[in-house]
Amino acid sequence: MTNFYVYLIITVKNKKYYSYVGYTVNLKNRLKKHNESKGAKYTRGGKWKLAYFKKYHTKKIAMKEEYKLKK
Repeated sequence: MTNFYVYLIITVKNKKYYSYVGYTVNLKNRLKKHNESKGAKYTRGGKWKLAYFKKYHTKKIAMKEEYKLKK
């Protein structure tokens, strides 16, 4: 069974905090991609740190939770 993770990452640029919420099946690899500027366009150029994550058993539920966090 595949697990899905909803995550929140943060970075500091010019003394301001920025955050990004997403979902993935491989949390470690996804964070690595964000830090290599190969993740979402919004996250390019920052040093991102994982602030929060939660595991879900279905993609549908993970996507609903991701949407809630983004709002």
